[in-house]
Amino acid sequence: MMNPKAISLEDKKLKPVVENLHDLLANYHIYYQNLRGCHWNIKGPHFFTLHEKFEELYTAAITTIDELAERILTLGKDPESRYTVFERQSEIKEIETIGMKDTDMVKAIIENLSILISLERDLLTLTSEANDEGSNDMVNAFMQFNEKQNWMLRSFVNKI
Repeated sequence: MMNPKAISLEDKKLKPVVENLHDLLANYHIYYQNLRGCHWNIKGPHFFTLHEKFEELYTAAITTIDELAERILTLGKDPESRYTVFERQSEIKEIETIGMKDTDMVKAIIENLSILISLERDLLTLTSEANDEGSNDMVNAFMQFNEKQNWMLRSFVNKI
């Protein structure tokens, strides 16, 4: 197992960082599955646009999930991998996408992204306090991507 001291970090200061990375990991798993459901079940006049957009977003999410898990390992802890834990731990909740209107799917994903952005902002404070620039840079990049996607989707449904 990795020792945080090996990368010049203090285990005590990292505890809240790792806990919040686990929370973010759980939220990304539910977000990812929501995107898959939207991708599979999209119907209507925006099918081609949204089918492709949802795939783009879930592809990015699965990469983020892997990066989060690997960062947790880098910090000397084991990442959670059970969906029962993710469901319990996640602020993002599963959405029923079967029969859902296309614009309602977009609005649900906007809400998911808003939660992720909020969690990421909170995590940036903790990573700064722990002098964990590696986690800080990673989470900041995730947040910037999510902010842009949130703006684009809000523009799509005229919720700016």
